[in-house]
Amino acid sequence: MRRSSFSLVFAMLLGANATWAVAADPMSPVGAWTTIDDETKKPKSVVRITEKDGIISGAVEKILDPAKQDSKCEECAEDDPRKGKPVVGMTVLTGLKKEGDNVYGGGRILDPNNGKSYNAKVTVIEGGKKLEMRGSILFIGRTQTWIRAE
Repeated sequence: MRRSSFSLVFAMLLGANATWAVAADPMSPVGAWTTIDDETKKPKSVVRITEKDGIISGAVEKILDPAKQDSKCEECAEDDPRKGKPVVGMTVLTGLKKEGDNVYGGGRILDPNNGKSYNAKVTVIEGGKKLEMRGSILFIGRTQTWIRAE
């Protein structure tokens, strides 16, 4: 193989490998997020947010308090298939769609501690380092700030 042909093949391979190394969009909610307890202000859990066909969802990947590792959604409604199931691995965030720059809404979030489901909206802030999670019923709700875990 001539030197120029080798250089061309090497450049093509390098170009192909470079596309594999492209980083994910830092302003996307996709990834792992550390949730913060409203009362204690301490890290509570890690939620893994994923995207499939433009729909955002999230599942509890880890509970950080060792005493609560085996928690189940005892307060979930009787007709909720998550009733009595382990919180770790549970999908708690569903149906979010992109509404604007760094904003995803129209979904639902379940609080496994009380079994209640709320309207959900997330906004990626601070260059992708934090996520504002808004849970509400009508106009009443609360906002938590989650911190990117990875």
